[in-house]
Amino acid sequence: MNKQQHKISDICMLSTHGYFDPIPQLGRTDTGGQVVYVLQLAKALSKCKISKESASTIKVDIYTRWFDKSKKQIEYVPDYPNVRVIRIPAGKWEFIAKEQIYKVLPELANNMIEFIKRNNLHYDLYHGHYIDAGIVTVDVAKAFDRPAFFTAHSLGAWKREQMGGNPEDMEKKFNFNHRIEEELRIFKSVKASTVTTELQKEKLKELYGFESDNVVVIPPGVNVHTYHLPDDNKIETDLPNRYIFCLSRIDSNKGHDLLLNAFDIVRKEISDIHLVIGGGSPQPQQREQEIFANMRKIIDEKDMGTRVHIIGYVPDELMCPYYQQAELFVLPSIFEPFGMTALEAMACGTPVIASKFGGIRNVISSGKNGILIDPSKTEEFANAMIKLLKDKNLSKNLGREGYMTIHKYYSWEAIADTHIAFYERFINV
Repeated sequence: MNKQQHKISDICMLSTHGYFDPIPQLGRTDTGGQVVYVLQLAKALSKCKISKESASTIKVDIYTRWFDKSKKQIEYVPDYPNVRVIRIPAGKWEFIAKEQIYKVLPELANNMIEFIKRNNLHYDLYHGHYIDAGIVTVDVAKAFDRPAFFTAHSLGAWKREQMGGNPEDMEKKFNFNHRIEEELRIFKSVKASTVTTELQKEKLKELYGFESDNVVVIPPGVNVHTYHLPDDNKIETDLPNRYIFCLSRIDSNKGHDLLLNAFDIVRKEISDIHLVIGGGSPQPQQREQEIFANMRKIIDEKDMGTRVHIIGYVPDELMCPYYQQAELFVLPSIFEPFGMTALEAMACGTPVIASKFGGIRNVISSGKNGILIDPSKTEEFANAMIKLLKDKNLSKNLGREGYMTIHKYYSWEAIADTHIAFYERFINV
């Protein structure tokens, strides 16, 4: 990659909710694409040299909330000696969902400030990810008179708009009003912010009335060394010979019910195709269990038990072969800030059908390197899957173009360089 020349040597990242570990436990509650994003960005930044003349590279510490006493407070990321995960206690020793975490954030900020002082640490900048970490970032950066940066990952007002539902029930569940108020405060407080898509930038203006030159679009990246085209070292799996693959966190906005309704049409048209739905915590909590139960209810009602496989948590070593060996990958979310799993599938050369209601529409040019659909339109969704399953040439071409798109624009090395340029642009403004 083209190394940027800079003098940034120590970066503090904050990602305060979910289960944040050096080797992430993907699928656990509040532990999905954002954790991958922060870890991969930190690892790629740690390979960047401090300056052209220096052999030293950037150090990155990632701060998160410490709620499990069995975890060490400080852990290094394997194979990346310049990247650490640092846990800061706040509140009771128990997991707190991201919608309810606000109450412990002042304590988290204070404890983090004390930890940094006590250990005589110095950071050139602080970069918060998502609303909760953004709140902490503003306070901690101010305490050390250092620049604060912010990546929202998703916007509360946009999520509320997309999800609908009874307003009172949704407010009680997601705490939207407080989140939106705090997001706007953060955008106004920090040196600069990144959003992952142009669509997010548009929604920021439309729903928050906020528009500024210090909001920059930087998309997520893909680990192209982990997710790659199939090679001679094929890993045997216990999945069906022909399957459609869906992988995501198990949440109400992921559109699993819409996918199942559409697949009911597909499986009647193509007799040997299966649907594999992966994702979720190793030990699902109540919210996930409720969604799984609803999925199984739909499967039973439509008598699809032999054709639909809910496999739950997928270990890291199986994700790439599951992508590679799928006929196609689907992302049916009714709300999705970006959709990292779709990019990972594209990096493996697997054709992707994705919801047009999210950031992925800035990556996929429908009909060229993937297909965009409205997942709520059952027949449209089903027909897109049937078309790709029947037209091998189209499927192959979309897979190849998707792969090329990822390698050209979305490797983490390229995204790290873009972040360095972003920091340098605003750090002294």
